[in-house]
Amino acid sequence: MGDDRPAARDDHWRHAGDRIEDLLDASSAGGPIARERAEQLVGELVELYGAGLRRVVELLDDDAVRRLAADELVASLLIVHGLHPDDVPDRVRSALDSVRPYLGSHGGDVSLVDVEDGVVRLELSGSCRGCPSSSVTLELAVEEAVRAAAPEIERIEVVAAQSDSNSAVIPAESLFTRVHAAPAADWVAVPELAELSPGEVAGYEVAGQALLACRVGDNLLVYRDTCPACGGSLTGAQLHRRPGYPVGDAVLRCPSCRAHYDAVHAGDRLDGEGHLHPLPVLLRDGVPTVAVPALEPTA
Repeated sequence: MGDDRPAARDDHWRHAGDRIEDLLDASSAGGPIARERAEQLVGELVELYGAGLRRVVELLDDDAVRRLAADELVASLLIVHGLHPDDVPDRVRSALDSVRPYLGSHGGDVSLVDVEDGVVRLELSGSCRGCPSSSVTLELAVEEAVRAAAPEIERIEVVAAQSDSNSAVIPAESLFTRVHAAPAADWVAVPELAELSPGEVAGYEVAGQALLACRVGDNLLVYRDTCPACGGSLTGAQLHRRPGYPVGDAVLRCPSCRAHYDAVHAGDRLDGEGHLHPLPVLLRDGVPTVAVPALEPTA
């Protein structure tokens, strides 16, 4: 039985391309002619709806079109039919702006170098004090945001960051390789996260996994709900500000073993070795969406 919840309905369209391709593959069972006719049918429908959408856009003023383009579903249709008001570089820049606060909270930054022949070149600088799992979250967030804003691009490349020797730079040759080598992650909408108030910490179960979320100022941060020091849950943890540090500073203290973690900088432990496991968070149509790694198979 289908899921009639709004979040499930809103997310259904994201996988429409995969479902169409599956149906086309299934039509191949009837032979190459059946496959060809199915492809022609899809093409005719796309052309028909594209012509109608073009007529709608022509009847609207620029402000109305931009309001439509702010919706992720409508924007994807405008892109398919070449009707989006922004070109690829502008859309990529907007996508990077949307993840820049998240990257900054993890000690990183990103900028667009250029877009040429379907290739987006980025400069991704900074790291999270050498934390490899944080680097993966940065790359996941960047790649997801860019591909959602500009699905027509062919690939993403990274150029070496031009920075001084004191800056920690993620090597261009290794960028994104860890993403594809890491366990697969599903982006799951968690509307409840939007209800978190600044300074609030709460636990959630998402896709069968326990997560801990907190809001520091405007930044929403999500971690796996496990203390690396004792292996226990962080349920009941509170945010504390270190004396003498900026207002945006926040420390999570494990309620069981009292280990301290920097909530703002990817959960780096402040009183020992280790760090929390951060998970990327993006806003999709105003709804917080978390990249939840697939559960590892049990023996």
